[in-house]
Amino acid sequence: MAGFDEENIFAKPRPLGPHHEIGESLDMLSAPELDERIQLLREEIVRLEAAIKARDATKQAASAFFKK
Repeated sequence: MAGFDEENIFAKPRPLGPHHEIGESLDMLSAPELDERIQLLREEIVRLEAAIKARDATKQAASAFFKK
């Protein structure tokens, strides 16, 4: 029987490839690498905004259900 690994159950694996950590040093990055980081962050903002909309929709649906 495999051991219990909470992270494997609850967390998605981290994607491989380019990533950006908030506050990390930018000194060693070229202008094209910085552009790539900006694009990654823009895509993440879109993903976060979609998650907010989904949560708002769930909250509205629950509110409508319990008002009945």
